[in-house]
Amino acid sequence: MIPAEVIEKYNPTKLKLPADTFLFMEGDLPRFYYQIISGQIKMININTDGKEFMQGQFGGGQSFGEPPIFHNAPYPASAKTVGPTVLYKLHRDKFFQLLKEHPDLHLELTSILTKRMMYKAMIMKEMSNHDAQHRILTFIDYLKKEYGTNNEPFLVNLTRQQLSNLLGIRVETVIRTVKQLAENGEVELRGRKIFR
Repeated sequence: MIPAEVIEKYNPTKLKLPADTFLFMEGDLPRFYYQIISGQIKMININTDGKEFMQGQFGGGQSFGEPPIFHNAPYPASAKTVGPTVLYKLHRDKFFQLLKEHPDLHLELTSILTKRMMYKAMIMKEMSNHDAQHRILTFIDYLKKEYGTNNEPFLVNLTRQQLSNLLGIRVETVIRTVKQLAENGEVELRGRKIFR
C-alpha cells in the first residue's frame, strides 16, 4: 500500500498490539488511517448472540477501514487483531495531506477500494443465490485469482471457522461441504489444508 518511507514522513504512531485486541468498534467515528506492518486484522460484526461475522481479513502491507474516513461516517464493523500485530496509525488530516501530495498513491488506493467493492458485490450475490458448494468454490477461485498462480495448486490459508464467518455458512456445513468437494475432485485436502 503506502510505502513505509512515504508514510513515515507524516509522523504516524506505530502501534504494537496483542492478539484479540479491538482497534475500533462498529459505530465509532473514524479519526485515523491504519496500515498493517505485520500481523493480521479482521473486520467483524458481532450479532446479539456474540457470534462474529467476518467482513474481511487484512495482513502485512494492507490498510483497512478507509471508506468511513472519506465519508466521515461511523465504522460499519469493528477491527480486531487476529494475532500480535504492528501497524501504522496516521491521523486523518495527515492522511489526506499525504494523498494530495502523492496522487499516484491516491489512485492506487482508489483501485484497491474498487476491488473490495467488487468483492463485496460478488459475496452478496453468492450468499443470496447459491448453495454452500457454489459459495465456497467461487470464494476460493476469487482468492486464487487475486493471490495465487494458475500453474500450481492454491493453498486456502483460512480455517473452516473463518470460511464460515466470511461466507455466512455454519461451520459444520463448511466442514461437510469441503469433504464433498474433495470427494468430487474440486479441491484437494492435505491434512487440514485445502488446495485448489
